[in-house]
Amino acid sequence: MIPDKQIPTTAFVVEKPGAPFVLQDIILDEVRANEVLVEMKYTGLCHTDIVVQQGDFPVGEYPAVLGHEGAGIVRRVGVDVKDKSLKEGDLVFLSFSACSKETCSACSEGRHGFCGQNTVINFVGARGLHASDSPISLPGGKGPVRGQFFGQSSMSKLAVVDERSVVKSPPASGITVEDMAFLAPLGCGYLTGAGTVFNVLKPKAGSTFVVFGMGAVGLAAMLAAQSRGVETVLAVDIVDTKLELAKSLGASHTLNTKGISDVSQALLELFPDGVDCVLDTTGVVPLLEAGVKALGHEGILAIVGVTPLNSTMKIDPLALMTGCKRIVGAIEGCANPALIVPELIDLYKQGKFPVDKFARIYTPDALEQAMSDLRSGNVIKPIIKWSDL
Repeated sequence: MIPDKQIPTTAFVVEKPGAPFVLQDIILDEVRANEVLVEMKYTGLCHTDIVVQQGDFPVGEYPAVLGHEGAGIVRRVGVDVKDKSLKEGDLVFLSFSACSKETCSACSEGRHGFCGQNTVINFVGARGLHASDSPISLPGGKGPVRGQFFGQSSMSKLAVVDERSVVKSPPASGITVEDMAFLAPLGCGYLTGAGTVFNVLKPKAGSTFVVFGMGAVGLAAMLAAQSRGVETVLAVDIVDTKLELAKSLGASHTLNTKGISDVSQALLELFPDGVDCVLDTTGVVPLLEAGVKALGHEGILAIVGVTPLNSTMKIDPLALMTGCKRIVGAIEGCANPALIVPELIDLYKQGKFPVDKFARIYTPDALEQAMSDLRSGNVIKPIIKWSDL
């Protein structure tokens, strides 16, 4: 039985920028009216967690509990949570938060990823918009720990979660706790790739589609495009094993750009009329420039990868204008998690979104190995299994 007022649990805490993830005891506050207590079963490890842990994304406060691809079981529901169907025992997936206000044009139109408060809410804030107001502290009165990263801080056995980050697993889907092992990243990595295809690029069945980077986001985008009938998909990476995986999942073409001096020319040799859609997950500026050059008339390039600070792209504005080409940014797939997560679950059940093919499960004490495997490309999506703790 969990005691009221204070809830003891275990989480990975990052003491300061550049410090390691340390598994240690923490204390959670009781849930507030608009919050949900979730027992985490699985948490996907995302590059964003590592970037923030290393201090390369300078927002928020430390110490902190990160993690934003959680999946688990509801243990408590705040009295004012808007989804009145949500109850103890429900299976839920956790995603990013948005302001969800009617006055926000992005949220009111279902484009939650484009919410103007996105960065402030998910990176800087905790409860409300102030990181100092956190539901996490260290035992013995040793001070607060920043929580509700992306509304959840799911690198924890238990988490007090903002209701806006909670997506109930559709009861009719038949999803089990075991299924969640591979679906936990729906809330960010998979949502970002698939959402950018569904909501931003919107490729037609006969489109040519190029994906730069065969990580979790890129592979999810490729699968999403295929689910819309796109047959001509070029997977681009510098790791042969990733390209082999993409090929096994349906990529019609693959291209290893390592050693290629003119990537745009290589793309145009494959597609002389240019490419309809390009999705970049890498943030590598030369690739972005090559992608723009390879776009066909009315082609569109969507950027989800983070480019290095102070980097500049050399783009010919006249070529963009005369070719009616577009470059767009896509945050969290311009998606509403409450809508896209159930859609992706349905595609998974149909066998059209086989994300289980590139996920690997790790115990919490193997987190360092999971991070190493992610960096080396030995695994596409590492997922922590909390029941092994």
